[in-house]
Amino acid sequence: MSTNGERGAGLVVATYNIHAGVDGWGRPFDVADRCRQLDADILVLQECWAPDDEEGIAEQVAAALGYAVAATAALARGRLAEPDPAPGAGWGPVRWGRDRGRLAEAIRLDDAGRRSARRVTRPAVRGRWQLAVLSRLPVTRSRIHPLPRAANDPAARAVVTVDVTVGGTAVTVSGVHLAHLRQRSLRQLRDLRRHLAPHRGGAAVLCGDMNLWGPAVEAALPGWRRAVVGPTWPAWRPRHQIDHVLVAGDVAPAGGGPVPVAGSDHLPLRAELLVGRAGGGPPGSTDGRSEPDRDRGER
Repeated sequence: MSTNGERGAGLVVATYNIHAGVDGWGRPFDVADRCRQLDADILVLQECWAPDDEEGIAEQVAAALGYAVAATAALARGRLAEPDPAPGAGWGPVRWGRDRGRLAEAIRLDDAGRRSARRVTRPAVRGRWQLAVLSRLPVTRSRIHPLPRAANDPAARAVVTVDVTVGGTAVTVSGVHLAHLRQRSLRQLRDLRRHLAPHRGGAAVLCGDMNLWGPAVEAALPGWRRAVVGPTWPAWRPRHQIDHVLVAGDVAPAGGGPVPVAGSDHLPLRAELLVGRAGGGPPGSTDGRSEPDRDRGER
């Protein structure tokens, strides 16, 4: 965090879907090292993995980089397979047929008793699939608000919100990981809009993997504006921005964009913000590429 006089105080936030810390073949990567490169004051992590009765990735990253784990929400239970003993080329295996373009992953989520989870053929450990908010700033309050369950979604969804102070200004920072539009995530967006409405008049930030493109997110969340624009998925050839940092009230974008690090199927998104006397402003842009108009099956 830095101060900028009349322009307001600086705040850096980042959002990163870490895919449980493994690639599509189940090979682990150094999540803490990737997060170190983001150098964010507040870090929102999706798909954090926490094995049963063991320390999770969020706690490991916090210990390594000097964060506090402000809040975690367990969205699903599942199994994380051991690495494939004979991995192929690329990030992970691709399934064809009806699931053309979707990736066969090392993570299998249980479905809260509604149906059996997909079979894991390799040895696997059971654990929790989480949403986490990490902070280097003192957090005065944290809370978790459950969102409506989406059709055919094996995970619950929630918004995690923390309160911090930046340059004397109270700021709320919320993290989410929404379902897909085809799973009727519009219900979640409507509930999210109502939940966040009280924060819009102050200084507020919303980060996360929203599984939806920026113009649609802004239309669903009036009063919120994107801080940065740039493709985040898939990480090896980014074409779509489904990860977002949005701001409302007395917060303005001051730079940032996707950060090209390997490991997950998503690129992390870093946003430099100004809080207090900041006013509004257009989102930043990394390359000027337009966004797509079709769902490609991201998670």
